[in-house]
Amino acid sequence: MTPADSASPPPASPEAKAPPAAFGKGFVLDAWYFVALARDVKPGSLKRHELLNDPVLIGRTQGGQVFAMRDICPHRAAPLSAGRIVNKDGESETVECPYHGWRFRTDGVCAAIPSLVEEQDFETDRIRVRSYPVRESQGLIFVWMSSDPRGAGEPDHEPPQFPGVVGGEARLVEWMDFDSHIDHAVVGLMDPAHGPYVHQQWWWRSEHSMHEKAKAFEPREHGFAMVRHAPSSNSRAYRILGGAPATEITFRLPGYRWEHIQVGEKQVLALTCLTPITDTKTRITQIFWSDHWVFGLAKPFLRMGVVAFLKQDGGMVNLQNEGLRYDPALIWIDDADKQAKWYQQLKREWTKSRVEGRGFSNPVKPAVLKWKS
Repeated sequence: MTPADSASPPPASPEAKAPPAAFGKGFVLDAWYFVALARDVKPGSLKRHELLNDPVLIGRTQGGQVFAMRDICPHRAAPLSAGRIVNKDGESETVECPYHGWRFRTDGVCAAIPSLVEEQDFETDRIRVRSYPVRESQGLIFVWMSSDPRGAGEPDHEPPQFPGVVGGEARLVEWMDFDSHIDHAVVGLMDPAHGPYVHQQWWWRSEHSMHEKAKAFEPREHGFAMVRHAPSSNSRAYRILGGAPATEITFRLPGYRWEHIQVGEKQVLALTCLTPITDTKTRITQIFWSDHWVFGLAKPFLRMGVVAFLKQDGGMVNLQNEGLRYDPALIWIDDADKQAKWYQQLKREWTKSRVEGRGFSNPVKPAVLKWKS
C-alpha cells in the first residue's frame, strides 16, 4: 500500500450507489470536514453549524466530551442547540430540547420524555437524532459526513494530521463565507495563475513581475503535493522569514490545503480548510501556527494580508458568479489548470471507490508543471 492509497472501505450501502456528481454539484461523502476550533467549543456549550445543507449541533459536555448531532428535535423540530446540557435523574449528561424538555444522549438516543406519565409504556430509546462521528485533533474539530443518510457505519480513516502544528495554539485564525460551491472554492484556492491579477499588494507580486515557474508534484494520501522547494523569487512576503526558507504545499480531499515552511529548525504552517455550508456557500478558514520569532512581530501585518486576500478572492467569486449563473462550459488548460483537473479526478475516484467497495486509488501521477505568474 502506498501513501496515496487507503484501506478498502466497507461494502457500499444501496444509498451510496450514485454516480459521481458533476463539477460544481454534490459533495465528497464518507469524509472528515473541519467545523470548529477546539478552543471555541467550551464545556457545557451547544452551537449550531450548517454542514453540507444539514444543521449540525456541535457540543461539549461538562466532562469535556465533544459530540455532534443533527440540530433538529424529532418531536416538533426545535433546534436542540437552543436548549442546554443537563444531568438529571441519574442520567449521564444529555441535551435538553428547549420546547418540551425531551432529552437526548450524546449518541443521539432519546433518554427521557418528561410529559409521559408512569403508566404510559413508551420506549423512548427507540427515538434517535442522527449523530455524527466527531474527532478532536491538533486543536481542531472534525465531523464525519457519511454517504449513508441514516448515518450508519463507522469511519474507515481518521482526519488528516498536519505537519508544523507548533508553538501551542494557533497563532492566527481568519475566516470568510464565500457564495460558492466548494468545487469552485477549491480550484480557486489552488489556481496558480490568478495571483498577479487578483492579489496586487506591493509585498506580494504583480503582473509586471511575472515569470515562468516549474514545480514538481507528486501524489499524497487522498491528494497531492507541490514538493518542497525554495519560494519563488517574486514572492516577497517570504523574505521576512530570513535564512533559506523551503516550502511544501499539499492538497487533500475533501478540502484542505496547507503550506509547511521550514527555516532551519523553525516552522510555519498555513492551513486552509474549506467547509461546505450549503450548495452555494463555502466557509474558508485560514489557520496559522509558528514557532518562528518573527511571526509575533509580523502577525498584525499578516492578519491584514490574510483579510485582504480573502476579500479579494471573495470579490472575484461574486464576479465569477455573474457568469456561472448561465451554466457555461468551462475550459481547463495544462499546466496552469492541472491541479484543478486533478481535484476533479480525485473526487470522481473517491466516489467510485466507495460505490464499488474498494480502496481509493490515487489518479495523480508525479509531474513537473510549468506556468507563468
